[in-house]
Amino acid sequence: MRPAMAETILYTDSLEQTSLLFGSLDVHLKTLENAFDVQISSRDTDKSGGNAIVISGESENVRQAESALTALKKMSALNRDVNEQNVSYVIGMVKDGSESELHSFDSDCVCVTTRGKPIKAKTLGQKKYVEAIKNNTIVLGVGPAGTGKTFLAVAMAATALRNKQISRIVLTRPAVEAGEKLGYLPGDLQNKIDPYLRPLYDAMYEMFGAENYLRYVEKGAIEIAPLAYMRGRTLDDSFIILDEAQNTTPEQMKMFLTRLGNNTKAVVTGDITQTDLPFGKKSGLVEAVKILDGIEDIAIHRFSERDVVRHKLVQKIILAYEKYDKENQKRPADKKQFRRIKRDGQ
Repeated sequence: MRPAMAETILYTDSLEQTSLLFGSLDVHLKTLENAFDVQISSRDTDKSGGNAIVISGESENVRQAESALTALKKMSALNRDVNEQNVSYVIGMVKDGSESELHSFDSDCVCVTTRGKPIKAKTLGQKKYVEAIKNNTIVLGVGPAGTGKTFLAVAMAATALRNKQISRIVLTRPAVEAGEKLGYLPGDLQNKIDPYLRPLYDAMYEMFGAENYLRYVEKGAIEIAPLAYMRGRTLDDSFIILDEAQNTTPEQMKMFLTRLGNNTKAVVTGDITQTDLPFGKKSGLVEAVKILDGIEDIAIHRFSERDVVRHKLVQKIILAYEKYDKENQKRPADKKQFRRIKRDGQ
């Protein structure tokens, strides 16, 4: 039986919005047409300056394409970029049957950078992460690179400091080399640890600007230091962020989590698939996720490759490595079984 054909019309608010939805040289339109196997076109309408977007094809495909365009239209109305990455994200959500969740996007701004750029959650995973930070004292953000774990946490900390909800931001990470031997670095202690902390400096410069950042540092309102500096301290009235936590040992993680004082919030971020600890060493983040799961006022948020907001190739790279790791995990068992069969003479 031939599938039922359908046609629907989605109205935009302006010609500019239509242009954003279609993309440069209609690149988004072509992506949507290929993803849902529909035809999409526009025509002028009597509505105030807008367009009518006509979607035609098999009824279920038309419904999905309309849902995707409606979500993208809402993004554009909230001053979000409608780029290739967002289009792919929305298509993926609709195809997975999670389209209803797309309508939960709102206009909440996490922070405004020194250049006036609003920082907002770009995926539902990021939105839930931001809400978890707002509603819990400790949050463990676990997920692949490029999901905004550290950047959003720094944005939340900057907002809390500007609003005088806390008096100090403390950013820390373990000084573990990412599979490289850097040797003896020149300079004083600060010069030696700076390379490990550079990503945190970059995020702070984005939020405050270089001059304001240095002013906050001089006042003691912002502190960036290696994890080893946290031992023996009690941090009151602070927003603490532990970055690259997959490279902590269980002892270091316990030490960090017990630094919390009054009116203090802690965010721990890391990617458990990129541990740089020596062979045989346990990751404190992996252990903490197991130990702390289910404790009140502690949230464990897991990002997926869908939350990656870097180049679209990053998602594909992450998925390729996950597939490779799963295949390799099976091989040792297969080899062991083969050796046992050979030994038993079967």
